[in-house]
Amino acid sequence: MSEKRDNRQVVADNRKARHNYEIEETFEAGLALLGSEVKSLRSGKANIAEAYASEKDGELSLINSYIAEYAQAGRRNHEPRRPRKLLMHRREIDRLIGAVQRQGMTLVPLRLYFNDRGIAKLLIGLGRGKKVHDKRETERKRDWERQKARLMREKG
Repeated sequence: MSEKRDNRQVVADNRKARHNYEIEETFEAGLALLGSEVKSLRSGKANIAEAYASEKDGELSLINSYIAEYAQAGRRNHEPRRPRKLLMHRREIDRLIGAVQRQGMTLVPLRLYFNDRGIAKLLIGLGRGKKVHDKRETERKRDWERQKARLMREKG
């Protein structure tokens, strides 16, 4: 049987997102990008650590993401922190907007990557912000799991 391989080329990863938010569901979205932005992404110059997604006029946009200017683009370069439109199905957009407005959830970008067809995609998490005590509890659980695994290895 043929194995399905994950040929994703990860450009940017938001590592603090799972620490600060309790992610309940993830969605894959396309991005409306300019040519110089795609070239810059292929060279790996992007940051989504402070980025978030928001709704405006029934559409979702990625706000405050940083894609560095492409040096060879010259005058036709892009603005590094411009809002970028997220491309998703209408039902998904409506569902996400409803969750944000009614349930107080947040849309957090988790990972920016190129899929196996070479198209830039964004993995978005629908989550709720963690309180300080929740973060401490998660850290305690992680430490206990690490310690338990170490003890099991020692005993054989």
